[in-house]
Amino acid sequence: METLRADGHTRSVNGFEMYYDVRGEGEPLLFLSGFTGLGADWDVIFKEPVTGFQLVLPDVRGHGRSTNPSGEFTFLQSALDVLALLDQLRIDRFKAIGLSGGGETLLHIATRQPGRLEAMVLVSATPYFPEQARVIMRQMTVASHTEEEWTMMRRRHVLGDAQIQALWQHANFFANSYDDVNFTPALLSTIKARTLIVHGDRDPLYPAALALEMYNSIPESYLWIVPGGGHGPIFQNMSSRFVESALGFLRGEWEHQ
Repeated sequence: METLRADGHTRSVNGFEMYYDVRGEGEPLLFLSGFTGLGADWDVIFKEPVTGFQLVLPDVRGHGRSTNPSGEFTFLQSALDVLALLDQLRIDRFKAIGLSGGGETLLHIATRQPGRLEAMVLVSATPYFPEQARVIMRQMTVASHTEEEWTMMRRRHVLGDAQIQALWQHANFFANSYDDVNFTPALLSTIKARTLIVHGDRDPLYPAALALEMYNSIPESYLWIVPGGGHGPIFQNMSSRFVESALGFLRGEWEHQ
């Protein structure tokens, strides 16, 4: 069943209500934000309509306006949810951009249904969680957040404080998760999608060496290391450069030299 809202849609997907927006016309382009991110976050980067693409911008399970009755979250389940949404929308082949956790979701999609994803841009993604990221995740408790952070999250995740608490608890649980994000070189080598890997050389979570590991394992991949870039190095003064580069790549304008 689909419910139309003034600013988007919700559909029943895999036992929860998934909120999403669809914009424009052309070939399907899926946007997946990072953990605790929203589909609408991409408006900060893509400030103008994206010519030639139909954008699909979901709030994944438990985020924003999407419910999560199961009380659980994995990036694999997120991938299955996104694929189920695309099935309902009758979208078979598509291109995609994924940031951080959205990139993990895309890696699951690209390895589980490799023929379906034509091209993707992975921003600040990782093949596995290194110890330096796990240290930060262990510190990510509900009690560790300030009132200012609560206020910001309440504006973004509108289903109540229990929703926000669950998101922070999931982030903490990632510290002890070893199966969900575990993309070995052999598994990455099965990816068929043309892949652009974008990574900051100052990423505090995932060192740039992990981006290089993915580049060396994904058959048709390109690597862009952003000098001085942290986690998610595509905002503010980098946004216009990222938009131009990412869309050029997705449109097939890049060629091996």
